[in-house]
Amino acid sequence: MTAEAEGTATAAPAPPPAEAVKARRSWAARLTEGVSGGLLRAFLLLVGLFWLVPTIGLLLASLRKPEDMSASGWWNVFSKPSQLTFDSYQKLLENGDITDSLWNTVLITVPATVLVVLIGSLAGYAFAWMDFPGRDWWFLGVVGLLVVPVQVALIPIAELFGNIGLFGSILGVVLFHVGFGLPFAVFLLRNFFAEIPRELLEAARLDGAGELRLFLRVVMPLGGPAIASLGIFQFLWVWNDMLVALVFTKAGTQPITVALQTQVRQFGSNIDVLAPGAFISMVIPLAVFFAFQRQFVSGVMAGAVK
Repeated sequence: MTAEAEGTATAAPAPPPAEAVKARRSWAARLTEGVSGGLLRAFLLLVGLFWLVPTIGLLLASLRKPEDMSASGWWNVFSKPSQLTFDSYQKLLENGDITDSLWNTVLITVPATVLVVLIGSLAGYAFAWMDFPGRDWWFLGVVGLLVVPVQVALIPIAELFGNIGLFGSILGVVLFHVGFGLPFAVFLLRNFFAEIPRELLEAARLDGAGELRLFLRVVMPLGGPAIASLGIFQFLWVWNDMLVALVFTKAGTQPITVALQTQVRQFGSNIDVLAPGAFISMVIPLAVFFAFQRQFVSGVMAGAVK
């Protein structure tokens, strides 16, 4: 056999042309490829703008006078921009109930978020890297608490807080949010911390690092994305909560969500106070989420999949 014939016999078959490969692809694959370009992006942009319409409408409504809002819809501001004014926000600052409730919301949200992140980080590290009796069973118990609805515990905990003098206080609301936020926090951070290479922790132990120093100097910096996502999630949940605050607070300790609901029920027509109050209540968690959405998504995805 000549060298030319031998080379021909052992040569790899030529790849099929691009047209043949494209023809053999399923119609679903071709359809997916067709809409994954500019058409899909335009559709997602349209959905995003549609989702922002209530926020934009509330902002423009909060910048209009009550008589203008009674006469026409908020979209008329585009043809009459002279209607825009900050008088409603000035009245809001003069309303003691709204400003006190906004401060109460901060006093509830910040401690509840910090405590959940701190305790959840310590518990997540313990479940991931410390050996103690019944560790796996304890963790299964924590995971099981994720399915317990908040509504089930409202009446029993309300009775408990009433017996120990915490009902109607900000501390009681904070403790309730911490208790129901910890199962998810432990689950998320334990799964994230378990992905840290064991060799890295063992090297730190060989250098003389104890458990506390190992947690603060190695685990916490590496767990930054998961911790940030947990803090954002807890902040949004507590800030926007109304059910727990409606049950466990009273006059003087109500957050902004309950105060706005009370204003609607009592005065109904003071839209010049309700609109800016509702916008401030909504825009703060919205700004927090958009500012840290990348850390939120990366942390949840990394902690939920091992």
